[in-house]
Amino acid sequence: MTVATPIPSESSSPRDRLLETAAGLFYAEGIKGVGVDRILSEAGTTRATMYRHFPGKEALVAAYLEREDAIIRGYFAAAAEAGGSPTELVAAVIEGIAEDATRYHRRGCPFINAAAEYPDADGEIRQIIERHRTWFRSTLAAVLDAASVADAERVAASLVLLRDAALVGVYLDGDTVSADFRRTARSVVGLG
Repeated sequence: MTVATPIPSESSSPRDRLLETAAGLFYAEGIKGVGVDRILSEAGTTRATMYRHFPGKEALVAAYLEREDAIIRGYFAAAAEAGGSPTELVAAVIEGIAEDATRYHRRGCPFINAAAEYPDADGEIRQIIERHRTWFRSTLAAVLDAASVADAERVAASLVLLRDAALVGVYLDGDTVSADFRRTARSVVGLG
């Protein structure tokens, strides 16, 4: 399976083009496997431009992961703004995770992928990943608690585990995994 690299708009800023290009390449091919020269070439920018916006490749990786974090936080905010009961929000979160696995993150979780390439738990990249996962888990717990799900923190931890498995499973086994995720996640939260 190949993942298409988004083509940045020529009208976007050089920083945005660099980040969009790097994000697509990092996700599709792995972070360590993509060199700065390739990113510059595909983004249509110069090395000087990159260093004006990012002190080095690791800063670009950090911006990529922070961008992924912001997108996921935006999904939660949009779901909450759409209204509905807390139980409906839980159902929307489960559906959103399944859709994300089959539509946007078909090559696994970008945070897990990055963690595999950056094993130093004290390094900046792993700290970004840890912050994201902590936020994700605690946000799920808050949503579950609002829906009166018993032992919301434990159930949130289970949903994180199921999400991780779904993202890897869709990559390895295809879209049918999303139906298994939905069924299992609904059962874990008591939605039947």
